[in-house]
Amino acid sequence: MGGAEPPELPLPTASFHGNEVSGFTTARNVLQAHDIHGGVHLHQPPGEPAFAVTPRQLPSTPANFVNRSSEIGRLDVIVAAATPAADPAADPDTNAHAHRGESPSPVVVLTGTPGVGKTSLALHWAHGVCDRFPAGALYVNLRGHDTSLPMPPEQVLVRFLHALGVPAGAVPPELEDRAALYRSVTADRRLLVVLDNAATATQVRPLLPGASGSLTLVTSRNSLPGLVAREGAHRLDLPRFPNEEAVRLLRTVTAAHRAADLPEDLAELARLCAGLPLALRIAAERAAGRPLMVLGELIADLKDRSALWDVLTAESEEETDAMHGVFTWSYRALPPPAARQFRLLGLLPSAEFGLPAAAAVAGSTVAQARRRLDLLVGAHLVEQRAAGRYQLHDLLRAYAVDTVQRTESAQDRRDAERRALAWYLHTADNAQSVLAPFDRYPLDLAVPPEVVPLAFEDHGAAFQWYREEADNLVAATRAAADCGADDLAWRLCAMLRAVHMHQNAFEDWVTTARIGIEAAVRDGSRAGQAEAHESLGKAYFQARRLDEAESSHRVALEIRQAIGDRFGEAVSLNALGLLGLRRRRLAEARGWFEAGAAVFRELGDRRWVALALSNLAETLCELGEPAPAAAALDEALAVFRTLGDRSGEGNALFFRSWALRELGELTRALDSITAALVIADQERNSVWRAHWLAEAAQAERAAGRAEEALRSAEEAAGIQRRLGDRSRAATALDRAGEACRDLGRTELAIRLHQEAAELHRECGDAWQLSGALDNLARALRQTGEHDAARSHWREALSLLTRFEDSRATARDRQIRRELTDPQNLTDPPDLTDPQGPTDPRNRPPEPTP
Repeated sequence: MGGAEPPELPLPTASFHGNEVSGFTTARNVLQAHDIHGGVHLHQPPGEPAFAVTPRQLPSTPANFVNRSSEIGRLDVIVAAATPAADPAADPDTNAHAHRGESPSPVVVLTGTPGVGKTSLALHWAHGVCDRFPAGALYVNLRGHDTSLPMPPEQVLVRFLHALGVPAGAVPPELEDRAALYRSVTADRRLLVVLDNAATATQVRPLLPGASGSLTLVTSRNSLPGLVAREGAHRLDLPRFPNEEAVRLLRTVTAAHRAADLPEDLAELARLCAGLPLALRIAAERAAGRPLMVLGELIADLKDRSALWDVLTAESEEETDAMHGVFTWSYRALPPPAARQFRLLGLLPSAEFGLPAAAAVAGSTVAQARRRLDLLVGAHLVEQRAAGRYQLHDLLRAYAVDTVQRTESAQDRRDAERRALAWYLHTADNAQSVLAPFDRYPLDLAVPPEVVPLAFEDHGAAFQWYREEADNLVAATRAAADCGADDLAWRLCAMLRAVHMHQNAFEDWVTTARIGIEAAVRDGSRAGQAEAHESLGKAYFQARRLDEAESSHRVALEIRQAIGDRFGEAVSLNALGLLGLRRRRLAEARGWFEAGAAVFRELGDRRWVALALSNLAETLCELGEPAPAAAALDEALAVFRTLGDRSGEGNALFFRSWALRELGELTRALDSITAALVIADQERNSVWRAHWLAEAAQAERAAGRAEEALRSAEEAAGIQRRLGDRSRAATALDRAGEACRDLGRTELAIRLHQEAAELHRECGDAWQLSGALDNLARALRQTGEHDAARSHWREALSLLTRFEDSRATARDRQIRRELTDPQNLTDPPDLTDPQGPTDPRNRPPEPTP
């Protein structure tokens, strides 16, 4: 019944919890098996096949492409040497295997002055050779010379790995680990990778694929000598068009409108454009739009311009003057509303934007903005990249920024910026109202009268918007702080927690949280500071930087206690409880959860009481106190069912099965976990199903139904592997190994326990690793491999010294009993503990209670 989740931002369902409740997953591969808190509850039909797609990310090929035959010929030689012609029927992996072990994948750097047509050439050529790369094409605009910050390689790697089928939760937090995973994933694939608008070799290097049959095409204004020297990149310097080719481009664009233009006039226009394709296309479009005007008059108008633009400089003053002149010429020809729209686009937080954001910054309707953008696209001042999505070339964006600063008053600029930022904030709030109706942060901020935020009918539409606007929302947070809109900046920070969590966007999450803290301090909002510190704590929690997470959550708690924010105080208590649970400081976690639940009861917030009780119940189960855990879960279940919170209900049923199983009430335990699985199937959520199946295997095994337990564990492991959650996959494998031991399939059990132990070791999960090693030792003992068994038991004992709770003590005693059992001995036992003879665990074993 299980199916694989699409790795790239699958659709949520039921609710969008943010690190509040124990037991749910973001498919994060480094978290502990019963310790992945919060999570986007993903929407996926049962039985759907694993997500597998060949990325085809190249933007559309540019129109009216002219010549560049010499450069295309050189590129063709390079790709021919690097890749054989692809067999369309062949498996891309099979094709790629022939290249493994050869030299690194070739890199080509297209360099040249701004506006010379690097991107146009790269895309034109890339579309022509796609069939030589059966594993697909990856593309990214690195924004190396944008007026905003360049795109960091960490962020690009997340996108590329998603596109290649790696789930968000399987992406490591560190750049080096992400790059290593990317090289591993691409090692068996023949890919074309286009890295557009790079700034430095450092930005490019982590994005080079691992297969020698792949090819990377980089465009940059800089020569990137480091790539040439270290990676052996081929550098192609793209010259400006010679006059005859420049004239040909002008004729190609204007032929249908201006057949009578004199050759000398076209040559003069080409000269004024300095042979730069960007300037030539804009000038040609201007000429084509005025077919009755003599070209000489247009040229005179082009020459008569004022010096409006000092932002950009090129190596050649002629080039800078040419681009500036052409931009000004086309801008002045626009109707006033379109001209205003163009310059106000310079105030948006990013060069790539959607139609509603353009309307918001201009204070217009969407219909008005669409008409104006159509004019700008026709004038080649704006690119349309997809339906409703637009982009400014970095040079044109710089020109728009300069123009709006020189044209609009400071107050008008502030009003326009605030309209755009408010649109992002309130649209994000509307998305949250669909994705997380229980977890919304109250904005306490009115929507400006000229701003119409988007509304969303369902989870899919809301999450699609988040996917399209993720980068812009981060940029908007930064822009709000930069322009003094601190009240918007910290609220945007609070609004972005959930999407950051699901996308595993640690860098963006920490960045926006820190911006939010500073903005809230400037805004004088203590509540905003607490929200931002909480966001930062959750980012560190997800990245397993637990000391920093605790510090942030304690700051949030102190602020909330100081300002009398009782609800926020209880939320912080819950967060600190989750930290204690993650660290297996169970008594500490219990205290935090009990304190939080008491405050929520005082406030009458039934849902939060139920969430805190669910977390407390897991803690009690871990402490070996299943009876009070079951009682807490019965109360929580009643609340979740009353509220219609399916995620909370399923989670409570999961823990209830665990508690009842520990109490020996196996029929009720099986009923509980079966009910949870019904919810997972009804909500079409394979993340839930996979996690809960592991408990089903436990309950079925306890009831003597080993074959059913094995099937449940195998299904769970398969789904978790497709999700990329190595920790939970390891837990499921361990459960499968236990069922195999019950069935007498000892050799298979050994292999399953070995794999589980390896995965837990990779994830750094000492508690789960100790259990897997104990299971492995028991399986080895069954085959008579006593020395190997004792070695694994000893490692398990060394791991257990880190824990002090009752379950750890019981496991320690049980293992020591096995080590002193004469049937398991080939040598005298050595129970020396790393903590020394005074450690109570070195005492003689006591009877198990």
